[in-house]
Amino acid sequence: MIVLPAPTSLVLASGSPRRATLLRQCGLEFEVRRPDIDETPLPGEAPTDYVARLSSEKAIVVTGPNEIVIAADTTVDLDGAILEKPTDHADAVRMLASLSGRTHLTHTGVTVVGSLSASTRVVTTAVTFIDLTDDMIQWYVGTGEPADKAGAYAIQGGAAAFVERIEGSVSNVVGLPLAETLKLVRLALT
Repeated sequence: MIVLPAPTSLVLASGSPRRATLLRQCGLEFEVRRPDIDETPLPGEAPTDYVARLSSEKAIVVTGPNEIVIAADTTVDLDGAILEKPTDHADAVRMLASLSGRTHLTHTGVTVVGSLSASTRVVTTAVTFIDLTDDMIQWYVGTGEPADKAGAYAIQGGAAAFVERIEGSVSNVVGLPLAETLKLVRLALT
């Protein structure tokens, strides 16, 4: 557990209920503030640069005095292409079909801003999907779960049945690599 010195408070710069749940599982108390930034990738921007930039921008727009701010952004990277949140049903189907039977990377940029420091790290996890049938994809998209998820899937939900292998942090694929995030919070306290 991390104990913050008074009057310091912890802020999660994210509207993601998954990130909030992960932090609460670590016994942390925090305020949630949804950052409002443009999440459009820049032309030619690499997926790792994209998540680092967005996590940094999210942290900056919500930071106040006597606060430690945690911000994160996650994307799915298939052969160097950023798979953002699907725009509609057909886009989710397209994304899942492209991930079928393949290994992709999930990158999360984490930024922690304290009164004296700001640090950003990118954590990468390799995820391999089984071969997905059209029926499996249609069923999953029909659940509605892919709608607001990078790469059109949630590993903590129904898509867990699609995962053949994971190499790296599971919490990273959910949206917040806990070990690295807690290291950055501890660093911000020193």
